[in-house]
Amino acid sequence: MLLRIFTRTAFCLAAAIPGLAGAATQACRIPDFPQEVQCGKVQRPLDPALPGGQKIDINYVVVPSQDRNKLPDAIFLLAGGPGQSAISVAGWGQFAFSRLNRRRDLVFVDQRGTGRSAPLHCPGLENNGELFDTEQAYNSALKCMDRLQALPYGDLKQFTTTIAMQDLDAVRQAQGYAKINLVGVSYGTRAGLEYLRQFPQSVRRVILDGVVPPDMRLPSSDAQVVLNAVFADCAHDARCNAAYPQLAERWGKLLAGLPRQVTLSHPRLGSEMQIQMTRDLVIGMVHKTLYAPMNVSGLPYALTQAEQGKYAPLVALSGVTDLPGQAGIAYGMHFSVWCAEEYARLPATSAADDFSGVMDGMYKKICEKWPRGSVPAAFYTIPRSSAPVLLLSGGIDPVTPTRHAAHVAAALGPQALSLSISNAGHGLMSQGGCLRELAYRYLNAKDDRDANKVDTSCVHQIPRPLAWQMPLPRTNAAGNGGKP
Repeated sequence: MLLRIFTRTAFCLAAAIPGLAGAATQACRIPDFPQEVQCGKVQRPLDPALPGGQKIDINYVVVPSQDRNKLPDAIFLLAGGPGQSAISVAGWGQFAFSRLNRRRDLVFVDQRGTGRSAPLHCPGLENNGELFDTEQAYNSALKCMDRLQALPYGDLKQFTTTIAMQDLDAVRQAQGYAKINLVGVSYGTRAGLEYLRQFPQSVRRVILDGVVPPDMRLPSSDAQVVLNAVFADCAHDARCNAAYPQLAERWGKLLAGLPRQVTLSHPRLGSEMQIQMTRDLVIGMVHKTLYAPMNVSGLPYALTQAEQGKYAPLVALSGVTDLPGQAGIAYGMHFSVWCAEEYARLPATSAADDFSGVMDGMYKKICEKWPRGSVPAAFYTIPRSSAPVLLLSGGIDPVTPTRHAAHVAAALGPQALSLSISNAGHGLMSQGGCLRELAYRYLNAKDDRDANKVDTSCVHQIPRPLAWQMPLPRTNAAGNGGKP
């Protein structure tokens, strides 16, 4: 791969922009890349209202275009969470957009509070799996808050999406890009919409995968809708209904029998665990399982086993005991963003479903104590866009289903194109094939009018995930399911 040389133009531009000292990139190596890439950082005020105060470094990685005849509009990938490091998932991003990388730079900016940019990690929440209840999460979060506030950059009010997108634009300027393409996934879609609102003149094209509207209130009833659909689909499938009859009623019975003490084998370590299985914990595991339709196919089996006191299949399926991976969340940043942007908007009473009460209760308890930054009223608006925007959504996504994308597309205007895959879950770009080819054609179209005329027929050919798994193969590594 050819390494891009930092140009004289970018040097001059960086020198002219306050706070961009040391904006030049240099060759470096990061995990998952056999070749050298370019690493850079821009120095930014922790508090934008105090430009002469505490500074933080916003770190980023540029994967230079491979062609000498490069195009000037780089692709910036915005990570999810909130709390994911963009640099940590750069390997996936380069793989997914390798064709576009031939003529365009790929840029991965660690949003403030994540990765290498003033990270706000909470090891107690991030490294011990997620087999804890609301009270345990609350206590761990408050201990983390106290520790983070003692850091030099510990003003937790300064990590909002609005400020972070100003950091992103500082990187754009430092690198000398006139216009950029944005690709946001999950929370990254909300970040992308905020960048589009603040800097519309700097955006060429946008792809939003799993759309989180700025005016969406969390938690919502979307997960309950998806779980109810699982029960209904199983009831209408002869094979599934024969194996797992009256699944909805059995789910209710399962929850009614909690809490209970259980013993089971750790799916990853094989060691014996004593777990107080609570309603909140079980609902949280089911919520995680609903993200991926492939895992949903094993949910009827896992729930039926859990009703019998055998929780290992559900624990293994949800992945709550997995080690934190590259897409792990910096929970200090996560709470700094959500508590500032969502806490005041939480409904006074929980929705009447199994999921909202759990999520609502946890965030309310934590956010009552967590410092909350100032969020401009305009943040909650959706900008009319002159740049083409492609919105992707899954019909059985438990957090960002199609209705959210449709709402955002209507507000963005005629330049928006919303595509939904009925039987897809959260995060369509990870499916590869058709979706990545679509993204390539969309971003590579020379004319804006051609972008929204791109052939989208392949998305209608994506099949339903595998039929119901009976039994779930993954449970073999989880022991015998445990004893109540």
